[in-house]
Formats: sequence, C-alpha cells, structure tokens
Amino acid sequence: MDRRKALKRTGLLAGATVLTPTLFSLFQACKEEKRVDWQPEFLTQNEAVTISSLLDTILPRTQTPGALDVKADMFIDKVIAHTYDEEGQKAMRADILAFNQQSTKAYGSNFADLNDDNKMAFLKEQEANSGKFNPGIWGTSVGDQQPIGFYRSMKSMAIWAYTTSQEIGENVLSYDPVPGVYEPCKPLSEVGNKWSL
Repeated sequence: MDRRKALKRTGLLAGATVLTPTLFSLFQACKEEKRVDWQPEFLTQNEAVTISSLLDTILPRTQTPGALDVKADMFIDKVIAHTYDEEGQKAMRADILAFNQQSTKAYGSNFADLNDDNKMAFLKEQEANSGKFNPGIWGTSVGDQQPIGFYRSMKSMAIWAYTTSQEIGENVLSYDPVPGVYEPCKPLSEVGNKWSL
C-alpha cells in the first residue's frame, strides 16, 4: 500500500458512519484500560507520546472532556494495530518520525516537548501546508483526492475517535438512542408532529 492509499483509507475511516463490530470492540477495549497502565499495541512509547500530545493540543479539555479523557489516542493506536496492513503501519511510523523532525527543525524539539505556544504555532503551519479532504458523497471522495499529509489525517482520526466515543456521544452531543424508549401512554399533545422516519 502506498502512502496515498493509506491516507485515503484513513479519510474513509474518519467518514464512516456505521461502526463495525470490530471497531466497536476496540472502543470497548479502550474504555476498560486505565491510562497509567496503557501499553500501546502498535506505537512505540515515543510515538504514543507524540500522538497523545498532538491529540491533546487539537482537542484539549475545556468545559467538556478532551481527547485524552476519552482515550482517543489509545483508540487510534488500536485502529492502526488492527486495521492497517504492514505497509500502512510502516508509513505511519515514517510520518510520525517526519512530523517530529519538522518540529525539531522549526522549534528545536520533538512535538511533545514543545511549550504550548510553540505547539500551536507549529500546528498552524501544518494546517496551512496540509492538503484538504475533497467533498464526499456517502464516504466516497468527489474528484481526485490530493495527498492530505500526516497532520490532517491524524486530526481527522482524532475528531472521529472523539465524537464517536461513548462519553461524548451520550453526554456532550445530542443523543437520541434508536429505537428509543417505549412510552405506551404518552398524551398526543406531547408527541407533536408525526415523525418522518
């Protein structure tokens, strides 16, 4: 698999609207692990620190939980370990290494070791120099997708892991479980308009 295909696969994963049972089990596995005991399945410790620091900078804790609070970094590690082929995994390692080399060249240190101001400045540069995802229809890119680069690919995965976590899905985003609660004796005045689905 070449890098372009690996990035395209990452984009498709980010746009997925239905979790397969395998990915659901990965979410459950992340939920049960404690952060202090986390041993990455694919990433080295240094790579894991880089990914965790990147996710914490993109989605920090504010009034809502941050990416590390919902263990998005652990989930991404599991996705890479279980869904990337050998070439895709090698490309990911090379991309993390190149990301840290760029950080060191620009600010004198690996990304995780930068202060907050330098992290933000570096990510603004990455944002400006990264390709963008083409618009898509039902998860399929419209037009010829240009390479998006490591930063935007990881940002997309971070947002996907964050918004599909149980904590964010149930307690931050609007949550309407399907099929929902059965209410046999609800007054018609409380039902409102007829539902389209």
